Amino acid sequence: MNFPLAEQPHRRYNPLTDSWVLVSPHRNKRPWQGQEEKDDTAKRPIYDETCYLCPGNKRSNGEFNPNYESAYSFVNDFSALKPSVEKITFEKEGLLRAESEGGICKVVCFSPRHDLSIPDMEASEVRAVVDLWVKEYQALGSLDHIEYVQIFENKGAVMGCSNPHPHGQIWASSFVPDEPLKKQANQLLYLKKHQKTLLFDYLLTEIQEKVRMVFENDDFVVLVPFWAVWPFETMIVPKRPMANIAMMSHKERDSFAHAYKQLTMAYDQLFEVSFPYSAGIHQAPTDGFLHEEWHWHMVFLPPLLRSATVKKFMVGYEMLANPQRDITPEQAAERLRVCVSKVSGL
Repeated sequence: MNFPLAEQPHRRYNPLTDSWVLVSPHRNKRPWQGQEEKDDTAKRPIYDETCYLCPGNKRSNGEFNPNYESAYSFVNDFSALKPSVEKITFEKEGLLRAESEGGICKVVCFSPRHDLSIPDMEASEVRAVVDLWVKEYQALGSLDHIEYVQIFENKGAVMGCSNPHPHGQIWASSFVPDEPLKKQANQLLYLKKHQKTLLFDYLLTEIQEKVRMVFENDDFVVLVPFWAVWPFETMIVPKRPMANIAMMSHKERDSFAHAYKQLTMAYDQLFEVSFPYSAGIHQAPTDGFLHEEWHWHMVFLPPLLRSATVKKFMVGYEMLANPQRDITPEQAAERLRVCVSKVSGL
């Protein structure tokens, strides 16, 4: 391919969402005089008596956390969705529409220690988080009124995280949200046409080209997707097509935990800061169907652009027209590969 992707403005297509991203590599050289974030590197204590997520502490609803020693989950005290909701619909002239929605929101504490995050935890501790995700996916997904289980993590104040204690969330809803719904539709079209999952074929291409690969282990590939929007956006994708995380073998769970920890360690190495991001797992709905079109994956969307203090803003053109990025996915992957080599001791 003779297309000068590293030099010329161009658009890239995302087959998962049937959308485009504008790439402008020449803009990465422009001077920066905009907002810079606070580099918050303050050391946190192992235990914080004021933290509502630490073991044994009182939460806002008056309940006390148990003295948990591993990954622990509970129903969110300020849930965005509630389980007991009367079914109400509203419509006026076909333009004003609303309907009530129920669901369950849970908090997942990754560790009892207040001072850790995923890259700081032992491999066995990260595996415990994976096991709890699987357990919650199965338990919540088995409920009749739940059709989708969204597992996600917001890390860092710049991502709106309200508590630095290592944790994530699970929102189980009675509907399939827009982003996974788009991915489902496009994966289904691809499966019907090619009799293979979209991401299986995509992985073959990425493994062959290597330029966007960050690293791989026996069961998973970590890469910067060709269509990445955020500067150092990545995906963890299983090599074996699986509709959901409950289909992983015990070995694959270990491999997934390893990939999760290794990637986040590389992120922390990139700008020598505890790297903020939003991350989440996209997988099949829990509506009782097999969903052979689904090839589950975990997406990481970090905001940092040039340093620990300069972030990418989604404003102006991005909000009104089309996502846009400056650094190319190939350049981002190359920098992350260097970081993986450092944290792996290679």
